[in-house]
Amino acid sequence: MNKIFGLFLTILVFTSCNSFDKKVEEQAIMEVMNQQSQAWSNGDVEGYMQGYWKSEKLRFASGDRVTFGWEQTLKNYKKSYPSKTKMGELVFSEIKIEILTENEALAFGRWKLNREGDNPQGLFTLHFHKFANGWKIVSDHTS
Repeated sequence: MNKIFGLFLTILVFTSCNSFDKKVEEQAIMEVMNQQSQAWSNGDVEGYMQGYWKSEKLRFASGDRVTFGWEQTLKNYKKSYPSKTKMGELVFSEIKIEILTENEALAFGRWKLNREGDNPQGLFTLHFHKFANGWKIVSDHTS
């Protein structure tokens, strides 16, 4: 009986030490998205890009185009949004985060740019991976 209790206690301690709080991880992902929104709204494209994985394997899909790589994604943003006026204010809404594993998550939601003259908007699906330096977007599908 003592061996069974000891095994149970070991399993309990092991799982509690290795468990993670999904709410804490969701908040960490929301913080990345909040920082991106603030940077974008301040006209800081490079600050916005800090939420993305700085890798040639980063995947960004929008419309009928797929881009690979952090540097190319940054270039595309700078070309499409050359000024703070063109960037406008970025607002995320209807965000739903699904923690898949300790290191993988998906975020779904809506985006909207509040700009003078127009207000483009759409949907997004973000695949986040947790690296040593925190959660980063490794794949972005925005429409």
